[in-house]
Amino acid sequence: MSTGACGSSLLVDLPDDILLIIGKSLSPRDICYLGLCCRSLNSLAASDKIWLTQCELVGIISPKDLVEWRKAVLSYKAICRFLISVKPLFGIWVHQNPELGNVVYVMPGFVSVVGCRIIPQELGPLGIEDGPILWAPVFEVICDDSGGTVFMLHGRDKDRDYIYPGSVKSVEKTCNVLLLEVEPIKGKKRGNLVRSESFDNHSDGESSRKACRSEGRISKSQRFAEPSVLTVPFSKLSFGDRRKLLEIVTSQVRMRAPGSASALLFPCLRSDGDSFPIDIVHLIERRAMLFKMHGHGEDNIDGIDNHGLPSLPNQIDLSEIKKTLDRSSGFRNSLSGDDTRTQCAKKKTLGDYVRDYTRQMLRKSSSLNSNRGVRKNSSTSSENKHAQLHDFLSSGDTIGLTLHASTMKLSSYRAWPNMHDSRFALYKLPIRVPTVGQEYAGLWGGTFGWPPGKPTEDKPGKALFFLVLSYYEESPGEKLLIATKILEGTHYVLHPNGSAMFIVNVNEPSDEPFPWDSGADALPLTVKQSFSGDGIANGYGFRYPGAKPGSLFVLQDGMLAFLWKESRAILTLQRLDLEELLKKGERVPALPPITNFSYLTKSYSNVFAGFANMTTSVTSPRRNPS
Repeated sequence: MSTGACGSSLLVDLPDDILLIIGKSLSPRDICYLGLCCRSLNSLAASDKIWLTQCELVGIISPKDLVEWRKAVLSYKAICRFLISVKPLFGIWVHQNPELGNVVYVMPGFVSVVGCRIIPQELGPLGIEDGPILWAPVFEVICDDSGGTVFMLHGRDKDRDYIYPGSVKSVEKTCNVLLLEVEPIKGKKRGNLVRSESFDNHSDGESSRKACRSEGRISKSQRFAEPSVLTVPFSKLSFGDRRKLLEIVTSQVRMRAPGSASALLFPCLRSDGDSFPIDIVHLIERRAMLFKMHGHGEDNIDGIDNHGLPSLPNQIDLSEIKKTLDRSSGFRNSLSGDDTRTQCAKKKTLGDYVRDYTRQMLRKSSSLNSNRGVRKNSSTSSENKHAQLHDFLSSGDTIGLTLHASTMKLSSYRAWPNMHDSRFALYKLPIRVPTVGQEYAGLWGGTFGWPPGKPTEDKPGKALFFLVLSYYEESPGEKLLIATKILEGTHYVLHPNGSAMFIVNVNEPSDEPFPWDSGADALPLTVKQSFSGDGIANGYGFRYPGAKPGSLFVLQDGMLAFLWKESRAILTLQRLDLEELLKKGERVPALPPITNFSYLTKSYSNVFAGFANMTTSVTSPRRNPS
């Protein structure tokens, strides 16, 4: 075959529509390999048309939004790299505290990923679909020009909004725990840009080959010695050390959020179509400003003073950390190691030894007593042996805030993960896609009372509930549909997160009649199916509720309604599109940064009740279904 008729030339000469069809059958890694073959194929593999198709195949962003995203980055290849690396983050993340509900929904922003907390709330007169859902920002993962990532934590302190820059440590494909951590960094570098393992190593032919050659010149001793520097993970530190480090780092790296940083995080969903281009302009400006702050600090933002941050504001020199830790005697010993403890021991008096011995005996006694009643889901002996703080800090020159999406072996009870009490973490909640035989799986929202979702004169607000419906087959012939509560909009919680609001057997039809003939629109109502089961009721203590018989009704408009047989209380549900609801929703201020990420303090009341624009004084309109 002649040179002019080689395979690469034939491929390049194909029409664009044929190339796009071929591109859909290739993975991003295959396209990168294709670009290594020759110059003509390298140009083809770098074309925006090929990578736009790959972005669409990821299935996260609509084609319309991808066009808008392209205005802010260098190429669709960068967008594809970013989408693949952060795809495991999308979805619902939860924590067991506070008990009213701690639901963080991770959704697309603008060339970014945004974590939004759904605020426990009561519905207004417009109901779920048309009433604004209240939410607060938790974090952002922003795409840089080449497809890397930048992390921004949101928080509020002393009535002022702040952003806390950091990096993304890693995002595992099967991640189920999202951790807020501190990481020592060897040398000062700009962030920790996450690259997609699927194709980044082959994204640039010449640079990849140079990287391989340079890596080959590293000696075996260097390659094996380097990982040993990072021998102490953040999770191995004691809870007190982890909390103190997070407090110090967030206090050092925080930057006051200008007005544009506190505004839009994603385009709003409005009826006015002319506002969308204006939103995009603001979002492009905001993204550029956040990158400027992340790379150079807030001294580059007019009107805001610099608080002595280093050249890389998302990292802190360890000498500054040691100065801060030296002010705390509890941290001074753990930071300095055995030498400092030996010096302190020499200065102790007899009274000091007696007090230390008494404290040690008391700690042992309390530890023995607590171990007898420890729960299976709490921290066990694996966390009793903690690493020393100075060992952790010795592995780097600077230190910074990181987001770590990790995969852990977790136990669960009926779709609710058993969580650790001492980790700054969010836990991913698996949401099943409806399939044949499991038509009602997924996320549902609803309220108590009839007609559904509409307040009445005597009950001006109705508590909003979020439920996750899952299917389980615990025995032959028994197919259970379990509704797990993940959010409750009452003023004081009646049942904890993870409670099964009702359990029905979809193989057991109910003969109970539906007590209403029409809904809110006064039109005749048709019941398509009904199942027998049990609904939650008062029982032995807060963690062990009882159950009362009831029936689940499938209504003609796609709604579900569970009716308690004795009390006649009714819980009505409809499917939710959280992304759409948030785009129509109303943003409220966040909690302080660490608490905003993971609220570790148990609370049975609404911790968001301090917001001025929320109606939380009205108690739940729901009747007790017992």
